Amino acid sequence: MNVPDRPQLADLLSEELERLGRVARDRRHGLGVDEVGVVVSVGSGIATVRGLSRVRADEIVRFAGGEEGLALDLRRDDVGVVLLGPDAGIGAGSEVARTGRVLDVPVGDALLGRVVDPLGRPLDDGGPVRATRRWPVERPAAPIFAREAVRRPLQTGLKVVDALFPIGRGQRELIVGDRQTGKSTVALSAVLAQAGTGVRCVVCAIGQRGSATARWLADLRERGALEYTTVVVAASHESPGLRYVAPYAAASIAESWMEDGHDVLIVYDDLTQHARAYRELSLLLRRPPGREAFPGDIFYLHARLLERATQLKDGGSLTALPVIETQAQDLSAYIPTNLISITDGQIYLSPNLAARGVLPAVDVGRSVSRVGGKAQNDGYRAVAGDLRLAYTQFEELEGFSRFGTELDTETQRVLQRGRRVREALTQGPFETIAVGDQIVALWAAVSGAFDIVPVGRLRAAELELRRRAREEFGELLARLDAGEALNDDDAERLGELAASVADELGEASDGDA
Repeated sequence: MNVPDRPQLADLLSEELERLGRVARDRRHGLGVDEVGVVVSVGSGIATVRGLSRVRADEIVRFAGGEEGLALDLRRDDVGVVLLGPDAGIGAGSEVARTGRVLDVPVGDALLGRVVDPLGRPLDDGGPVRATRRWPVERPAAPIFAREAVRRPLQTGLKVVDALFPIGRGQRELIVGDRQTGKSTVALSAVLAQAGTGVRCVVCAIGQRGSATARWLADLRERGALEYTTVVVAASHESPGLRYVAPYAAASIAESWMEDGHDVLIVYDDLTQHARAYRELSLLLRRPPGREAFPGDIFYLHARLLERATQLKDGGSLTALPVIETQAQDLSAYIPTNLISITDGQIYLSPNLAARGVLPAVDVGRSVSRVGGKAQNDGYRAVAGDLRLAYTQFEELEGFSRFGTELDTETQRVLQRGRRVREALTQGPFETIAVGDQIVALWAAVSGAFDIVPVGRLRAAELELRRRAREEFGELLARLDAGEALNDDDAERLGELAASVADELGEASDGDA
């Protein structure tokens, strides 16, 4: 006879306690025989049920085989139930009962480092999630009087974002772009940058391929980011019901930490797939289609989700980075325009820049942060204004110079510096850089200290400058990391160091100009 060992007994006990908890919740709501219905039809993740005349919207119902569903469509004679799992054990004539409760998810510190599905069931090898609290997946956003203005920065580790489109804690910044432009890489880089900051992270993968999810999960695990991160996965092969509830479940997990006083970063990757899952459910429920066949309440679907991101007066914050995918750079499509109007700015990733190897492929002209500038570290103010102006002038002149027009000396100088600024903004995938290192590198490029360095050797010059600055001016970089401004004396010292590094790497050749 095989006797279970202690870990197995603990898992069995946890599962039994969860089952007894469901039974107790059902009994508290006084379920009776008059609250049992019958399945009329089932298919494609939707079941039509009759006999539940008193069921409430968004209430959980349980089928005879133990499967659960969400009462989403209340009609005169029947109820449209969204299945939260496979329909293999459900057929016409199956019994279904009310539970009297709404859909909830486990929350708390037990979720840290775990990979779960939208119902809180583990998808990793860590055993059952032993959480002591459960919160509804649908919760009202914090009221206005409980919020305060966004004033504290949230660093992403990306020079182009932190300098030009800063994100504040409590902000909602959209990441938008075509397929294969690096949207997920930008979002996950922000997660990696939270190491050692005390910010907790939640990553919600909606409708992604299993191979893609496994790849970036391995990246997070390899870099130690799972220690402060919870991952909620609703893969592309899952039912549309699970994909629909996934971001709301992830938001509840994040909100529990926010209300405990923590700063939290949540990534929704991506809401395009979420909108498509809801469109699929709505069409199956025979709701009237609207623009692009989406239902009329698709705007409210995402508005009530993203409105939960905020800065609370008691110190906790929830910062949201929703990701959406565009088709052929069309920002005027229905879902992109909706989300752009809901969020506090967008980071637009250009497929043209990605094809040329400029990574991250952030289009400076079409990206904006409407809030984060108020929360940006003072050290960036010495470089951010000149950086945006120089880069914008460079992009305009670069397009004009392709016509082969003879250029004057000043125009050539702007083009040469612009190429170096663009190279200075380039970073590799998942490469995050501290605040002080970012400011030093960008200041050298914007001030012209690296104008004599060939573009092909600018990367080496930047690394050398950052290394020597850490060795020789450690106290300066520590002050910049802490958010202090760059004064004139600091700029003079950095100028001398940058000039020394530039001289060592040699002057630019004529062909580089």
